[in-house]
Amino acid sequence: MGEYLSFQKMITPTLIQVIFWFAVFFIVIGALSTIFAGSGNGHVWVGLGTLLFGPVLARIYCEILIVLFRINDNVRELRHLKEKA
Repeated sequence: MGEYLSFQKMITPTLIQVIFWFAVFFIVIGALSTIFAGSGNGHVWVGLGTLLFGPVLARIYCEILIVLFRINDNVRELRHLKEKA
């Protein structure tokens, strides 16, 4: 708990994972509503594309954000090791 209060450990990577699952939920709901509410083949294809590629793109975006935070953790660890030497 002390690591969180002193900002030594980031809470954002965990929060990003929660946000990812909310995003997937809304992407799936939006894609299904586009498929079933659409009139014509255009809406069906857009809905299917969103259903297939939306979660993948959300995952890639969230992974990029997590990588940035991991880089920050590694730089902090390197600085800590340098200060010890």
